[in-house]
Amino acid sequence: MTSTQVEPTPPPTAPAPRWRSWLLDGLSEQSARHPGPHGTPPAEHKGHSWWRVMCLTGVDYFSTLGYQPGIAALAAGLLSPFATLVLIALTLLGALPVYRRVAKESPQGEGSIAMLERLLPWWAGKLLVLVLLGFAATDFVITMTLSAADASAHVVENPFAPAALHGANLWITLLLLAALGAVFLKGFREAIGIAVALVGVYLVLNVVVLATSAWQVLSHPVAVGNWWGAMTAQHSSPLAIVGVALLVFPKLALGMSGFETGVAVMPQVRGDAGDDPTKPAGRIRDTRRLLTTAALIMSVFLLLSSLATTILIPQKEFAPGGSANGRALAYLAHEHLGEAFGTVYDISTIAILWFAGASAMAGLLNLVPRYLPRYGMAPEWTRAVRPLVLIFMAIAFGITIVFDASVDDQSGAYATGVLVLMLSASFASTVAARHRGHRGATIGFGAITLVFGYTLVTNVIERPDGLKIALLFILGILLTSFASRVHRAFELRAADVVFDETAERLIEEALAAGPLRVIANEPDERNAADYREKEYSQREETHIPDRGPVLFLEVLVEDSSDFTAELHVHGVEEHGARILRVQGAGVPNTIAAVLMQLRERTGQVPHIYFNWTEGHPFSHLLRFLVFGDGEVAPVAREVLRRAEPDLRRRPRVHVG
Repeated sequence: MTSTQVEPTPPPTAPAPRWRSWLLDGLSEQSARHPGPHGTPPAEHKGHSWWRVMCLTGVDYFSTLGYQPGIAALAAGLLSPFATLVLIALTLLGALPVYRRVAKESPQGEGSIAMLERLLPWWAGKLLVLVLLGFAATDFVITMTLSAADASAHVVENPFAPAALHGANLWITLLLLAALGAVFLKGFREAIGIAVALVGVYLVLNVVVLATSAWQVLSHPVAVGNWWGAMTAQHSSPLAIVGVALLVFPKLALGMSGFETGVAVMPQVRGDAGDDPTKPAGRIRDTRRLLTTAALIMSVFLLLSSLATTILIPQKEFAPGGSANGRALAYLAHEHLGEAFGTVYDISTIAILWFAGASAMAGLLNLVPRYLPRYGMAPEWTRAVRPLVLIFMAIAFGITIVFDASVDDQSGAYATGVLVLMLSASFASTVAARHRGHRGATIGFGAITLVFGYTLVTNVIERPDGLKIALLFILGILLTSFASRVHRAFELRAADVVFDETAERLIEEALAAGPLRVIANEPDERNAADYREKEYSQREETHIPDRGPVLFLEVLVEDSSDFTAELHVHGVEEHGARILRVQGAGVPNTIAAVLMQLRERTGQVPHIYFNWTEGHPFSHLLRFLVFGDGEVAPVAREVLRRAEPDLRRRPRVHVG
């Protein structure tokens, strides 16, 4: 029969300030098991239709129509449509199959980063994730700053813009970023609603512009002849045309952005009512539909826009300072549909470029809480949405100010981030296909990996500044992550503590004879002599009553790089000893968590008995931080001190 002690009713706690409650809204006590603010929607939230989520990722993907035709014209000249065909082929035959595989392998929105994390054990996997998060942060943050800067450029270049706005790109960009942050502070549902409206209007306006351009081409067939004649005069051989298109294609790689966020926010896709949470077939199917539909829509628009702009716009207008530089489709809208429609098109382009950062923000809000808090490399409050929004907006403000809202200066870092994520996704898909014995898929994904690798290397060689910026992001993440890990090392680090039936029985039997007395035991040989010697030495050195029963507590560390875990305590009776065995990420933290749970279950303060460990304190500290053991007794005592400030209720620590 279990004896219990009635605890006094604690005094009522003062309510948290309203600003704090608002800031940390959505951060629950079960946050340690929560994979991110956009990872698993709450029960009352049923998710969104796939096409609505497509619009959220599409504000990034589709908004590249604002500048992609101009980039293609500058890079390939009259060969722009052929270079665009290469881009479309890589999109449909490369990026799309890769991310369809990623959606199947990580249906909870973990993305390719989680697939690669599983390849490497212990700290190596964590370091790989941190590096990839650095590239992801580069991609997503630069997406916000670059798109807002491009939108501000469209504002300034509009013929009806007030003279006071000329030269005010920096302040306009900062204002657009602040407005983007305000949307996410208000709520994620509002972000999807805005994205649906912006994408719908923007695509309709582009259909009008491209249809009008097609009519102009059909009405003046000589324009096609002039383009074809000029192109064949420069490149008479079909092989030369193909070769040049392949060589310049890496410069067009920005047109493939948006796939990573497409899988990152896939938990927001509604799926089927009967979906298995571990393998939601409906969500996977609809996410694949989302990715395929977006890729097909974008491919059609890219090809038509490339043909229209190359045939109808003089090449000199694409050059810096030209009327079509950075705004090729807007040039056609003003030229063939009048200034009024052109201004409406400009406003739509500015709006979608501004909100392109929404998909990037959604990706960041999903990725960071999935990894850094779980690794102990960020505070628990980073699982809440609003604090993260404020942090990311501060970083975006800083980058915008440093680069003076220049689109060109940020494009290298943007391309580097996009291509690294696509390379990691294709490599992860290759490994996944190989593990499943799919030979054809392995060869196909391997070929795609080589193509993305070539594209990345080419971009880095041509624009090394992009890699330098990405390395700064990686360095910042590494330094802050490890500093946070050290700072949080003395937390309990247990999501929950669960005792099996045998463990509960052993605890009740020991409790019937008085206070719980637990001996911390390092499991070595696990024989009768080992347990007898351990019990005898502890009774002699720490004066445990001779007749009082004791429980041995043994902690097994499988992966010390993990931070939090759900602890399952198993009771064992062997060699005449009563043993509680548990697996955790760190020995002292696990012992402290079990002791705190024993106190909660029994109502009595348990006693724990240790031996001192020989060795230098600093080396023991390093062992604790890296391997999870070291000098267990003082660290366990420190963890208990931080977890329970009340001396009367803190588990007693004895060292002999």
